[in-house]
Amino acid sequence: MSKSVAIIGGGPAGLMAAEHLAGKGHAVTVYDAMPTVGRKFLLAGKSGLNITHAEDYARFVTRFGAANDRLRAILDLMTPEAIRVWAADLGTETFIGSSGRVFPKVMKASPLLRAWLKRLEGMGVTILTRHRWTGFDGEALTFETVEGQKHATADATLLALGGASWPKLGSDAAWVPLLEAEAVDITPLRPANCGFYCDFSESFDTRFSGLPVKSVKATSAAGTTQGEFVISKGGIEGSLIYAHSASLRDALDRDGHAELVLDLTPGRTTEKLTTDLARQDRKASFSTRLKKAANLDGVKIALIREATPEANRLDLTELAKRIKALPLAVKRPRPIAEAISTAGGVSLNAIDAHFMLTSRPGTFVAGEMLDWEAPTGGYLLTACFATGIAAADGIHRWLEPPND
Repeated sequence: MSKSVAIIGGGPAGLMAAEHLAGKGHAVTVYDAMPTVGRKFLLAGKSGLNITHAEDYARFVTRFGAANDRLRAILDLMTPEAIRVWAADLGTETFIGSSGRVFPKVMKASPLLRAWLKRLEGMGVTILTRHRWTGFDGEALTFETVEGQKHATADATLLALGGASWPKLGSDAAWVPLLEAEAVDITPLRPANCGFYCDFSESFDTRFSGLPVKSVKATSAAGTTQGEFVISKGGIEGSLIYAHSASLRDALDRDGHAELVLDLTPGRTTEKLTTDLARQDRKASFSTRLKKAANLDGVKIALIREATPEANRLDLTELAKRIKALPLAVKRPRPIAEAISTAGGVSLNAIDAHFMLTSRPGTFVAGEMLDWEAPTGGYLLTACFATGIAAADGIHRWLEPPND
């Protein structure tokens, strides 16, 4: 006889677990608080769903920070290549972009999600929306619904409720006190892949907010990366910033201060810049000299003034050095609700090797509500898929123990 499994959370981890468990013959019901499932998945695909990354796999598995060792074998369950095959089976062909990121050729998430839900329906998976999980009542699960409170029981339960970013889409971390009441160790949730506030002047904010800063290198304890970012109201955000966000956030927590060092002219040496600056007419304005000598646009010149108010009084060698290594202090991360993802969550020490809560046998956890983080670029989604499968394997083992 098939066993019943309740999956709470209809995001990538929960849906992948549902597919895996239904394929093993279990009766699966997915509960989600929102009117439809996969809302954050759809948002991620609005500008092109970055479903995974095609870099060398040996490098790929090192992108998960402190959780690298724990996730290494788990990622083997759903490798980037396996994700591309899975998507193709659902009618979504993918391609590798110039950065190594993998996208559907249609550049949308909705066709893939529709095909996925159709497959789950054909496998007998039941999806109940507008069911907000409110905790445990003994062995039963409790839900708040439009028809009032409801109870449900299952032979095993998977929690896949996400973190705390984009709460309007369902990941609101309301599960934290519910699990703390069950003696589950929770690492405090923090923003990941997020922007930061800076002490920019009002005039800088007014003039440059919303403008991109292109073709720069950024250096932090995380290393050096090249790309672009955006000046936001009161700070900075964008892919280049997200690559350093964990390092900057941790430095702020640890030391109370952090800075990102910017190379505004990656293609030029300090010596070349010094020579080009020396050729400029000293009677010309500071901005004009920087524009002609270093090909800097208005926002880069303004950043130099913001980070180094005395820049126009530096000698040419020091000015060239500052253009190549401009220290930009960040004050604090932007709110967790605005972050692409979150760090923290259910401690990996609170689950066993099969993703079951040690304090509540029969209840498993997967996805972003676990304490791991990764940069943008397809790593987050890949690990959500993989942990969903790992937890599903754990549930199957729990329900049908192997005959060792």
